[in-house]
Amino acid sequence: MTPLRLGIISATVTVILDQASKLWLLNVFDLARRGAVKVTPFFDLVLAWNIGISFGWLQNDGQAAQIALMAVKVIAVVALAIWMARSHTFLATVALGLIIGGAIGNGIDRLAYGAVVDFALFHVEIGGNTYNWYVFNLADVAIVAGVAALLYDSFLGYPPQKRPDPG
Repeated sequence: MTPLRLGIISATVTVILDQASKLWLLNVFDLARRGAVKVTPFFDLVLAWNIGISFGWLQNDGQAAQIALMAVKVIAVVALAIWMARSHTFLATVALGLIIGGAIGNGIDRLAYGAVVDFALFHVEIGGNTYNWYVFNLADVAIVAGVAALLYDSFLGYPPQKRPDPG
């Protein structure tokens, strides 16, 4: 299997799993009605509508802001797809597929709902105080995993290349 095909498969699987999890939590499990659901002592399912970008930054529900975010996302996905098509390693190509799939999954939310559906919340209690991580979804997990894999591929994946002797 070529790296590009593997990258396209990783992007497709990411979009499918991300959207299936969100549709199930919204329409079957009915997370909005249930409210916060404690899964483990450190993990809850909660419904959060993220109108901003990563980690809730740039919160703005105005139409112009949402269009601008979508335009940036489209440009980023096209640039990543070009990079993926030119990639020669399986790890980098799969990583780019994960990032692309995550971006598309969150973009579908933005088009369908005007915000990204987030639902996973990790937290820890220390000394009577609860510390929460940002609420996230499977698309976000794929993006972070893809970035980590790209970093691994670029820093640790290859032995140093020998430079040709100039003369």
